[in-house]
Amino acid sequence: MLPHPAKVPILETERLKLRGHRLDDFAHCAAMWADPNVTRYIGGKPLSEEESWTKFLRYFGHWSLMGFGYWAIEEKVTGNFIGELGFADYKRDIDLPLKGVPEIGWVLASQAHGKGYATEAVRAVVAWGDAHFPAARTACIIAPDNIASIRVAQRCGYRELQRTNYKGKPTLIFVRDAPGS
Repeated sequence: MLPHPAKVPILETERLKLRGHRLDDFAHCAAMWADPNVTRYIGGKPLSEEESWTKFLRYFGHWSLMGFGYWAIEEKVTGNFIGELGFADYKRDIDLPLKGVPEIGWVLASQAHGKGYATEAVRAVVAWGDAHFPAARTACIIAPDNIASIRVAQRCGYRELQRTNYKGKPTLIFVRDAPGS
């Protein structure tokens, strides 16, 4: 008998449904992570199916162990999987330690780029985070050349805190303080 997966809340925006990942999302997830346009600023190289599977399993682990994690992003009109986003604790080995700081991240499939979906989805997840991490600062890391993600972060209340390196690559750390902090 399989254990019951952690309950992932469903969030909805005008055009998007954010929901827990399902096993049948894996093919779409793996295809997205294998796309060089998607990974250009996230690690710099497409992921193999094995690497995507490891990432996919981490999503379930976060919800089960931490009570937060990543959502699958579904376009309401089509029902298509178009990306994923959420909070994680990756315990990164980075100059400004992020351990214990919920780290937001997002990734969209190439066909969903340029439609404002990232900002729409991040705003919904930030609102969820404000309700669930009321006194916590949240953070994100972004490659300095990833202008689109920098704009999303800024639109959603994140500000650049530090320039550093992560895994030998220049990286920007953005933070957002909890409302009222």
